[in-house]
Amino acid sequence: MSRRWIVALIMVAGWRTSAGQSPVDLWRTLPARPTVGDTVWLERRFPLPSGWRLRPGRLDGAGEIELLGDPTVARAGDDWSVRYPVTAWTPGPHTVSIPPIWRLGPDAQADSVLGGTASFVVHAVIPDTTTAPAPKPALDPLRSDRRDPRPVLLGLAGAAASLAAALWWRRRRPRRLDPALPSASKAEVADARWLEAGEIRAVAARAAGRLRVALAAAVPDAHLGLSTSDCLTAAQRARPQVFPDLAAVLAALDQVAFATGPAPDVAALADRARTLVGVLER
Repeated sequence: MSRRWIVALIMVAGWRTSAGQSPVDLWRTLPARPTVGDTVWLERRFPLPSGWRLRPGRLDGAGEIELLGDPTVARAGDDWSVRYPVTAWTPGPHTVSIPPIWRLGPDAQADSVLGGTASFVVHAVIPDTTTAPAPKPALDPLRSDRRDPRPVLLGLAGAAASLAAALWWRRRRPRRLDPALPSASKAEVADARWLEAGEIRAVAARAAGRLRVALAAAVPDAHLGLSTSDCLTAAQRARPQVFPDLAAVLAALDQVAFATGPAPDVAALADRARTLVGVLER
């Protein structure tokens, strides 16, 4: 039999199904007795020749029916099955309108079959055993009209006691601390040890710092915020008698700190700086 005759027979069979047999009888419901909220599978089988395939339409949930996913197509023996997962949230009979099912051939043939409707009954999860409910009398009040004041009084007394204890704790006398022991001052490291270790700049920086502090205390205009030249200008006006030695020592110490020339005798410079500090502190 040729392929054209096969296509013609399929189309005639589909026309007979849509015209003479109601498609509602062709859909099967799984499980047989679903309850509210269960997944209900609407299944139908379609005979197809070799090389043909199915494309089910999308089912739109409406009212109390909700679609749970896309339809599935699978081979079932010599036929193909289409399944729609749905659910219902109210008990009772329900009817679902199924969209057309398309049959697609290997040579771009296309044919559609009416989906029809699928009916199923959803049962309640909790059976209604009360056929004629009767009204019940009102319940007794949860609280009596007379209340016991003792719990309230005990609560107020406890709160007052806690407040008094907190105030007493806050206003208590401070503790007396033992006087701190005088800390022993560390002995100053001699210049000779710094020089033996090669720390020439450290010796020069310490000597220059002491000399600048003593000069700032003796001459307020020569404070520590000035540069060495500005400090010497202020010291020349206030202490002209020690200005030559002061200028020579500070210039030599800056030369050591910044390494701008040959290194002088730092130990001798430190001794001269100590002598000038004693002169300025008089």
